[in-house]
Amino acid sequence: MPTDSVGQSIYTFIFSIIRYLFFAGAAFLIFYVIFKNHPFVKKIQKRWPSNKDYQRELFYSFITFFIFATIPFILNNRFVKPHTTIYWHISKYGTAYFILAFPLLLLIHDTYFYWMHRLMHHPKLFKFFHVVHHKSTNPSPFAAFAFQPTEAFVEAGVIIVYAFTIPVHVLHLFFILMIMTMYNVYGHLGFELYPQNFNKHWFGKWLNTSVNHNMHHQYFKGNYGLYFTFWDRIMNTLHKDYDAHYEDATNKNETISTQTKINTTVTEVTY
Repeated sequence: MPTDSVGQSIYTFIFSIIRYLFFAGAAFLIFYVIFKNHPFVKKIQKRWPSNKDYQRELFYSFITFFIFATIPFILNNRFVKPHTTIYWHISKYGTAYFILAFPLLLLIHDTYFYWMHRLMHHPKLFKFFHVVHHKSTNPSPFAAFAFQPTEAFVEAGVIIVYAFTIPVHVLHLFFILMIMTMYNVYGHLGFELYPQNFNKHWFGKWLNTSVNHNMHHQYFKGNYGLYFTFWDRIMNTLHKDYDAHYEDATNKNETISTQTKINTTVTEVTY
């Protein structure tokens, strides 16, 4: 990774596009093309986004990545850089800290995301920050980074929070961005990947799911978390019908039964 501002900005822009197209593109190809309407794959919302939805999501995502690329200019400013906690050599804080910092970084990000996200839903702020993202009421994987420019700056702000809180290695940032992209694409996938009853498991109940975030896009309220449901449960903002929606989305028997009826009907008409 380059060390100068321009080089880091170009790297950030290109890396953002590559990881987005790789994860969102792969998810779209698998679920929206290859296995579309497959009896073993059940869509959370039965309808499908339109081509205009995909185009809007792609357009705003590329604007988001351009804005993400401005962060290196802020952090490498000669008045700012001496005060940041970003470091380059693992030996500075040791391997144990390097490893243990990952879950802490995820918790910081989830906390930041929850409160910023909830704040952007305030009636006086929603149109200025968050309305573009919610045009995807039935999101596709491409909606993961479809933010209006003002929100893109807010979303990128977590890197600045990292840079002024705990020591963060450049590889921490690399892997956190990879994890964030994968989980964000999963959250907007439109299909649930976790198994049935995972939402009630002692561990699974604390993890955010695709159903959880899909409901946020569908109903506009509640389910504000990114990786976890800690804050939603603590602040009582978890949608009251979450468990019922999760059960419906993971009940594959219903989908198979419906598909069987369709196939039977077609067979009867044909013959």
